[in-house]
Amino acid sequence: MSQERILLAYSGGLDTSCILKWLLEKGHEVICFMADVGQEEDFGAAREKALRIGATDVIVKDMKQQFVERFVWPALQMGLIYEDRYLLGTSLARPCISIGLVEAAAQRGCTIISHGATGKGNDQIRFELSCYALNPTIKVIAPWRLPEFCERFQGRTDLLEYAKKNNIPVSATTKAPWSMDANIMHISYESGLLEDPAIAAPEELYQMTQSPQKSAETPTTVEIIFKDGAAVRASELISGKTMERPVDILTFLNKIGGEHGVGRIDLVENRFLGLKSRGVYETPGATILHVAHRDLEVYCLDREVFRVKSFLASKMADYVYNGFWYSPEAEYVRSCLVASQRNVTGKVVLEIFKGHAMAVSRESIKSVYNQELASMDVHGSLSPYAATGFIEVNAMRLKEHHRVFGSANMK
Repeated sequence: MSQERILLAYSGGLDTSCILKWLLEKGHEVICFMADVGQEEDFGAAREKALRIGATDVIVKDMKQQFVERFVWPALQMGLIYEDRYLLGTSLARPCISIGLVEAAAQRGCTIISHGATGKGNDQIRFELSCYALNPTIKVIAPWRLPEFCERFQGRTDLLEYAKKNNIPVSATTKAPWSMDANIMHISYESGLLEDPAIAAPEELYQMTQSPQKSAETPTTVEIIFKDGAAVRASELISGKTMERPVDILTFLNKIGGEHGVGRIDLVENRFLGLKSRGVYETPGATILHVAHRDLEVYCLDREVFRVKSFLASKMADYVYNGFWYSPEAEYVRSCLVASQRNVTGKVVLEIFKGHAMAVSRESIKSVYNQELASMDVHGSLSPYAATGFIEVNAMRLKEHHRVFGSANMK
């Protein structure tokens, strides 16, 4: 490796602290970059640790507002959810952090960006594709893909020994060596004992939410107002407490959802590289917003528009998960999804209780719901006799199938 100046995406955790020391051992000058995307982190302590290890400097950039407004809110507006459960908290943070990395590299004269993502995971792809899309001339060093590094370190146990030998303080232990990634939207956990899908995650793992079994015995009722598919206000109805800025709304709902144990998922997902991995996630506030948004969408959108939109949202979730936030296909699909939200305006009231967020009422002046037309108490403008012909036409092919092939015995 050349001795060009390196900008290291630094978290202060086990992997990047050891990588920092390793890069220094190789004779590189290293500047560390830390993005504040809302994780509960002592940035001062992490900065001091990196400087003690030998970093030339440590850049800490507050990106919370940018993360929420430019990534989280659009994702919720588009209704993105990967494989029907994962709200993409880590996936969305990577293209945001990459903006900070590329800008800092340019400002500090770094021609190389390095990161601690493993060679088996998704983050290596997300970081690098984002950085290359933002600056095609940047170079990347990924230690977990270098033979020299991998021969020296098999995994986290070896890193813990290396950290101990070099007096690098870390929070991970051999007893609980799971990896954690946090931001204002969620916390994800993987590795260690979680690699066995048959082992339940221990309760002490969770940090954003308390167990639904120990949560409050009365529900909390919240009202969320959307404009063009984006949340613009959230209120707790009993106290009247109201938030309007996206960062404040998310923080507010994180607290409520966390108190009721909302947003926990434990799943085995399909990584882009082709292997399966087990992850545990906590996403309380975004889960509440997703439930409210989906409820209002169904209320406001035409049936076929909603179904086409749902198909495109699934594709967009794949693009985000796989690291293609900055791609022509994602830009195109996002424009279609945003267009679908023109009429998703109104309010939803939800009850938050014992691990669940349930919509209990909704209102919108843009809904095509017609109470008189749907009512079971009056005929309205739809003649009940019209359904006879509708059923006859739809039954025709079933009758013809029976005529040719006989009874449809579904076994």
